[in-house]
Amino acid sequence: MTSPDPISPTEHRAPEIGPEIAPEIATSRAGALSPENPPWTFVDVLIIAVVGFLILAIFGILAVAIAHSLSRFRGVSATDLAQNAMVFVPAQTVASLLVVGFMVEILRLKRQDDFLIAISWKMPDLSGALVAVAGGVGLAFCSLAFNALLSRWMPRSLPIDKLFRDASSAYLLSFYGVLVAPLVEELFFRGFLYPALARRIGMGVSVVLTAATFAVIHQGQLAHAWLPLTWLFIVGSVLTLVRARIKSVATCVIIHVAYNATIFFLVFIGTQGFRHMEHLT
Repeated sequence: MTSPDPISPTEHRAPEIGPEIAPEIATSRAGALSPENPPWTFVDVLIIAVVGFLILAIFGILAVAIAHSLSRFRGVSATDLAQNAMVFVPAQTVASLLVVGFMVEILRLKRQDDFLIAISWKMPDLSGALVAVAGGVGLAFCSLAFNALLSRWMPRSLPIDKLFRDASSAYLLSFYGVLVAPLVEELFFRGFLYPALARRIGMGVSVVLTAATFAVIHQGQLAHAWLPLTWLFIVGSVLTLVRARIKSVATCVIIHVAYNATIFFLVFIGTQGFRHMEHLT
């Protein structure tokens, strides 16, 4: 946005507060207390979810079919190929980027040319970004404490552990988990889903529903086990509360990236540089 024309020191004019400035003042004063009013509807969010699911499924099937035709994977079952990070991650990455493209297209159809403004991206300043990184790292260590305190009731192994079959798989999963998944998930859950819900039913219930949905989509990776899902619900609640209070999806992405990066770094240390993946079991 262009700033107002400067006033010459020789001119004596009363300060002008026109319609172009007043909304900014109102926004800065209201801050996080202003209500959600996204240009999309909950139906649009459902469309994104369905299309996203179909894109991910189609690319997953294509990846398995292509891998099955290669001599390297000949004789490997389709189920094993679907759980192979060398097959799974490239397909998920391309599909995830297409889902983001579809989100952009939804807003273009709503005549919202600036995608980042529409979803409340709002990149934090340096101090805010450092606080977000610290929050993500802190959440990761809280995850360790949660697992340690409740280890008696935790599953011994999870489906996601099978993806970490070797160092190459672990590096690929780290790439996807740090650079791709946080962006796509935050755009959908905190960028699209939360504000659509909050406009209808308010902040409190929307935080719970968004966090619960966030946990549910990961249940396949976590063997539908209630304790790991409970922890993901807590993480999702924290991320959604951040979005609700400061209206910055970018801050949520930074927290999510820092959280995942810390978890992968701890796995890297615990497996001696991804060389002893048996330590995960």
